[in-house]
Amino acid sequence: MISENIMKLRKKLGFSQEEVAEKIGVTRQTIAKWENGDSIPDVVHSNALAELFDITLDDLVNFKGSELGAKDLPPKGKHIFGAVTVGEKGQIVIPVKARRIFGIKPGDDLILLGDEDRGLALMHSDFLFGCLKKLEEKEEE
Repeated sequence: MISENIMKLRKKLGFSQEEVAEKIGVTRQTIAKWENGDSIPDVVHSNALAELFDITLDDLVNFKGSELGAKDLPPKGKHIFGAVTVGEKGQIVIPVKARRIFGIKPGDDLILLGDEDRGLALMHSDFLFGCLKKLEEKEEE
Protein backbone atom coordinates (compact mmCIF):
# COMPACT_ATOMS: atom_id res chain seq x y z
CA MET A 1 0.00 0.00 0.00
CA ILE A 2 2.55 2.61 1.06
CA SER A 3 4.71 1.93 -2.00
CA GLU A 4 1.77 2.50 -4.35
CA ASN A 5 0.67 5.58 -2.43
CA ILE A 6 4.11 7.18 -2.58
CA MET A 7 4.30 6.63 -6.33
CA LYS A 8 0.71 7.84 -6.98
CA LEU A 9 1.16 10.99 -4.95
CA ARG A 10 4.56 11.80 -6.38
CA LYS A 11 3.20 11.51 -9.91
CA LYS A 12 -0.01 13.35 -9.07
CA LEU A 13 2.01 16.31 -7.83
CA GLY A 14 4.38 16.13 -10.80
CA PHE A 15 7.51 15.43 -8.73
CA SER A 16 10.40 13.32 -9.92
CA GLN A 17 11.91 10.79 -7.53
CA GLU A 18 14.91 13.14 -7.29
CA GLU A 19 12.71 16.08 -6.24
CA VAL A 20 10.94 14.08 -3.53
CA ALA A 21 14.26 12.75 -2.28
CA GLU A 22 15.72 16.24 -2.08
CA LYS A 23 12.68 17.63 -0.23
CA ILE A 24 12.77 14.96 2.51
CA GLY A 25 16.52 14.42 2.73
CA VAL A 26 17.10 10.99 1.19
CA THR A 27 18.57 9.70 -2.07
CA ARG A 28 16.66 9.07 -5.29
CA GLN A 29 17.52 5.39 -4.94
CA THR A 30 15.78 5.33 -1.56
CA ILE A 31 12.58 6.71 -3.13
CA ALA A 32 12.84 4.11 -5.90
CA LYS A 33 13.18 1.31 -3.30
CA TRP A 34 10.15 2.60 -1.39
CA GLU A 35 8.06 2.80 -4.57
CA ASN A 36 9.14 -0.70 -5.68
CA GLY A 37 8.34 -2.13 -2.25
CA ASP A 38 11.95 -3.22 -1.69
CA SER A 39 11.97 -1.29 1.59
CA ILE A 40 9.68 1.02 3.53
CA PRO A 41 10.31 4.47 4.99
CA ASP A 42 10.81 4.82 8.73
CA VAL A 43 8.37 6.89 10.80
CA VAL A 44 10.33 10.13 10.43
CA HIS A 45 10.49 9.84 6.63
CA SER A 46 6.88 8.64 6.42
CA ASN A 47 5.80 11.74 8.30
CA ALA A 48 7.91 13.93 6.00
CA LEU A 49 6.25 12.31 2.97
CA ALA A 50 2.77 12.81 4.43
CA GLU A 51 3.53 16.49 5.03
CA LEU A 52 4.99 16.91 1.55
CA PHE A 53 1.93 15.28 -0.04
CA ASP A 54 -0.48 17.12 2.34
CA ILE A 55 -2.20 13.96 3.57
CA THR A 56 -2.39 12.20 6.91
CA LEU A 57 0.24 9.68 7.91
CA ASP A 58 -2.53 7.11 8.33
CA ASP A 59 -3.67 7.60 4.72
CA LEU A 60 -0.10 7.41 3.40
CA VAL A 61 0.40 4.07 5.11
CA ASN A 62 -3.05 2.46 5.02
CA PHE A 63 -5.16 3.94 2.20
CA LYS A 64 -6.20 1.47 -0.49
CA GLY A 65 -7.58 3.28 -3.52
CA SER A 66 -9.11 0.04 -4.76
CA GLU A 67 -11.30 -0.14 -1.64
CA LEU A 68 -13.37 2.79 -2.84
CA GLY A 69 -12.62 2.58 -6.52
CA ALA A 70 -10.80 5.88 -6.09
CA LYS A 71 -7.63 6.84 -7.91
CA ASP A 72 -6.40 9.46 -5.47
CA LEU A 73 -5.85 9.60 -1.76
CA PRO A 74 -8.10 11.99 0.13
CA PRO A 75 -6.59 15.37 1.01
CA LYS A 76 -5.56 15.99 4.60
CA GLY A 77 -8.55 16.63 6.84
CA LYS A 78 -11.05 15.13 4.38
CA HIS A 79 -12.61 11.79 5.26
CA ILE A 80 -14.98 9.19 3.92
CA PHE A 81 -16.21 7.19 6.88
CA GLY A 82 -18.40 4.80 4.92
CA ALA A 83 -22.12 4.32 4.74
CA VAL A 84 -24.44 4.52 7.72
CA THR A 85 -27.93 3.07 7.92
CA VAL A 86 -30.87 5.14 9.11
CA GLY A 87 -32.96 3.26 11.66
CA GLU A 88 -36.75 3.17 11.82
CA LYS A 89 -36.85 6.23 14.07
CA GLY A 90 -34.30 8.16 11.99
CA GLN A 91 -31.29 7.34 14.17
CA ILE A 92 -27.83 6.81 12.68
CA VAL A 93 -24.68 5.35 14.18
CA ILE A 94 -21.60 7.52 13.68
CA PRO A 95 -18.56 5.33 12.88
CA VAL A 96 -15.94 4.96 15.63
CA LYS A 97 -13.18 6.59 13.56
CA ALA A 98 -15.36 9.67 12.97
CA ARG A 99 -16.27 9.89 16.66
CA ARG A 100 -12.60 9.64 17.62
CA ILE A 101 -11.37 12.23 15.09
CA PHE A 102 -14.10 14.74 15.95
CA GLY A 103 -14.25 14.01 19.68
CA ILE A 104 -17.90 12.96 19.68
CA LYS A 105 -18.94 11.29 22.94
CA PRO A 106 -22.25 9.83 24.18
CA GLY A 107 -24.52 12.63 25.33
CA ASP A 108 -22.95 15.29 23.06
CA ASP A 109 -25.35 17.67 21.36
CA LEU A 110 -24.97 17.81 17.59
CA ILE A 111 -26.67 20.14 15.15
CA LEU A 112 -28.02 18.69 11.90
CA LEU A 113 -27.86 21.13 9.00
CA GLY A 114 -29.51 20.56 5.64
CA ASP A 115 -29.23 22.01 2.16
CA GLU A 116 -31.51 20.50 -0.44
CA ASP A 117 -28.84 20.92 -3.12
CA ARG A 118 -25.80 19.81 -1.11
CA GLY A 119 -27.08 17.40 1.53
CA LEU A 120 -26.80 17.06 5.30
CA ALA A 121 -24.06 17.98 7.75
CA LEU A 122 -23.52 17.42 11.48
CA MET A 123 -21.60 19.71 13.81
CA HIS A 124 -21.03 20.08 17.52
CA SER A 125 -23.56 22.51 18.97
CA ASP A 126 -20.73 24.21 20.91
CA PHE A 127 -19.07 25.13 17.60
CA LEU A 128 -22.24 26.65 16.17
CA PHE A 129 -23.03 28.58 19.35
CA GLY A 130 -19.41 29.80 19.50
CA CYS A 131 -19.69 31.13 15.94
CA LEU A 132 -22.98 32.85 16.75
CA LYS A 133 -21.43 34.45 19.84
CA LYS A 134 -18.53 35.81 17.78
CA LEU A 135 -20.98 37.29 15.25
CA GLU A 136 -22.95 38.85 18.05
CA GLU A 137 -19.78 40.39 19.53
CA LYS A 138 -18.79 41.77 16.13
CA GLU A 139 -22.18 43.42 15.72
CA GLU A 140 -21.79 45.10 19.12
CA GLU A 141 -18.49 46.72 18.09
